[in-house]
Amino acid sequence: MLKQPTIAITGTAGFIGSVFVQFLNEQGYTNLLLVDDFGVEEKRKNWEQKTYAKLIERQAFLAQLENDELSIDIIIHLGARTDTTEFNYAVHEELNVEYSKAMWDYASKKQIPLIYASSAATYGAGEHGYEDSHSILDKLQPLNPYGISKNEFDKWALQQTSAPTLWTGLKFFNVYGPNEGHKARMASVIFHSFNQIKETGLVKLFKSHRPDFKDGEQLRDFIYVKDLVSVIYWMMLQMLASTWDSKNNGLYNLGTGKARSFYDLATNTFTAQGLVPNIEFIDMPIDIRDKYQYFTEANMSKLRAAGYDKAFTSLEDGVSDYVKNYLLPAKGY
Repeated sequence: MLKQPTIAITGTAGFIGSVFVQFLNEQGYTNLLLVDDFGVEEKRKNWEQKTYAKLIERQAFLAQLENDELSIDIIIHLGARTDTTEFNYAVHEELNVEYSKAMWDYASKKQIPLIYASSAATYGAGEHGYEDSHSILDKLQPLNPYGISKNEFDKWALQQTSAPTLWTGLKFFNVYGPNEGHKARMASVIFHSFNQIKETGLVKLFKSHRPDFKDGEQLRDFIYVKDLVSVIYWMMLQMLASTWDSKNNGLYNLGTGKARSFYDLATNTFTAQGLVPNIEFIDMPIDIRDKYQYFTEANMSKLRAAGYDKAFTSLEDGVSDYVKNYLLPAKGY
């Protein structure tokens, strides 16, 4: 590889950020500035040794940006508070809105590319569909403060007269895969199913509390984290090479375009281990019952039109790879 770009990546101690950093390392990138709240010194040292990169705490990073102490070629902004059960909007406003504004303002000032994480949570119950059109943002009604914060930043970004030279906001649908274990309750159904099977031999799924959906037949667009990383990397390369058309700047769905049921997820988690499915249905917790998405499915035509032509991993293949190569060997975290 010739002269490496300096890539600033936020949220690198988390799920998607850590997988993206590991992927970049595999491609030979080491000139990385990794941003997050890394916590204990042991965790910091371990992550630094694994990634051959410079680590920096979020507040220190923001201060250095403000003081113009850094030289960066592109920002991949994945840092956020993603807990949909955190109902204190002030938390989301600080970490999802104000933090993102700082990334936007710096990228605009320096005229460097920016790729940031939005969310399919912005679509709410899907009353207005799942098309990544800029025209519907004011109509969207997210079901929780997390989704509201993501939509508020998307709206703010599109209103700015000063913008990064090249930028995209990616509306992640339901992402699953290695390195998500620390998300606890917010980890994927696959992660929880695997652990339930290990502990009890069965999987508990939420009953449906709507007459138009059977138990376990709630549908989501599940995307394997490796596919998501592939899209971010593809966009990053184009932006760094200045082959990304600025006309394509904007918001993009990032799912597979095919909704699948939670029952399918659980069944495939059993199958990947050579086990017969054993599924039980339980009541959905009251605190999320009225704020629950029963159906999501990304319209992927915009990303395809922008030139991304790789196929997305099927649910069967993604679950199999995740279970056999990561969960069973206890790799990732």
